[in-house]
Amino acid sequence: MASRADIIQSFDPSGVGLDNGNFCGLPFDYDTAGIILLGVPWEVTVSYHAGTAAGPAAVLQASPQLDLYDLDYPDGWQQGIYMPPPPAWIQSLNDELRPVADQIINATEKGLDLKRDAHLVAQLERVNQGCDLVNQWLYTTAQRAIRDGKRVGAIGGDHSIPLGLIQALANHQVSMGILHIDAHADLRQAYQGFPYSHASIMNQVMALPQITRLVQVGVRDISHGEVTTIQTSKGRIQTHYDPMLKEQCFAGIPWRDLCRQIIEPLPQQVYVSFDVDGLDPKLCPNTGTPVPGGLELEETFALLREVVRSDRQIIGFDVSEVGHGEWDGNVGARIVYKLCNLMGKSLIAT
Repeated sequence: MASRADIIQSFDPSGVGLDNGNFCGLPFDYDTAGIILLGVPWEVTVSYHAGTAAGPAAVLQASPQLDLYDLDYPDGWQQGIYMPPPPAWIQSLNDELRPVADQIINATEKGLDLKRDAHLVAQLERVNQGCDLVNQWLYTTAQRAIRDGKRVGAIGGDHSIPLGLIQALANHQVSMGILHIDAHADLRQAYQGFPYSHASIMNQVMALPQITRLVQVGVRDISHGEVTTIQTSKGRIQTHYDPMLKEQCFAGIPWRDLCRQIIEPLPQQVYVSFDVDGLDPKLCPNTGTPVPGGLELEETFALLREVVRSDRQIIGFDVSEVGHGEWDGNVGARIVYKLCNLMGKSLIAT
């Protein structure tokens, strides 16, 4: 069997992107890759636009169009990147439970008390069990990859999907931080009855004692309860609201200086959770919950570069809420590739 070194020697990174079913058309498999990308086609509890379950496929389809030379890490492709097909049962379960969840979502939007309807209570339990199954699959799969010496990234799907990966990484860390790019704080205890909701992912994450700091960037759509959670976290959660960042930029503060201030509280080990609705919606218009405003793509890349320049390590990541559109897949693929390369560079630097 060919080794990674053999594959690197025989592969032309300047050639035509291959349609071989792998991310960016790279010629690696599980054994020869250093990075495993796990697609999770799941959006059962999405509360606005559907379509992000097709995000992993959109990213994969667009990825061979990327040129592999990355200015931050020109030889980053040599790490070996492999994106296995997601299990068919996840998509099937998503398609089965999405209309079930819609019943619950519609009921809550009409102000109905779910506890008074035995049928809805049963349906809610059914959905929550399905979400738990997907979470457990990602946890188990990521644990295996980590034990095999791989680094792992997840591609969603809605923003509920990375919990299992973060749990798996936390098992190997005494202390880690989350750099969270998002239009939303995602700190609700549950949303519309779903504890595994895309609006609750960071509430779930903060239950892990290894997470010493959550730093959020780009938030501009938030509830009163989430603000209270942030304010009472004693600094464990630090949220940089998009309008306030814009005001500072308008006042002449350089973005690089703001980036350095943003990352300063993060510990040495950093996980990046990148919800693409943190960006200006023109970049991923088919995301699940678009919000006007937001970051430019290069602003987020500049922020991530400062993480690496600070000698912190990026230990894993997710890219979530990528829509089903061709342009969304294009942008999503570029984010995934950049994160792969900056993760690799951060580990070399330390």
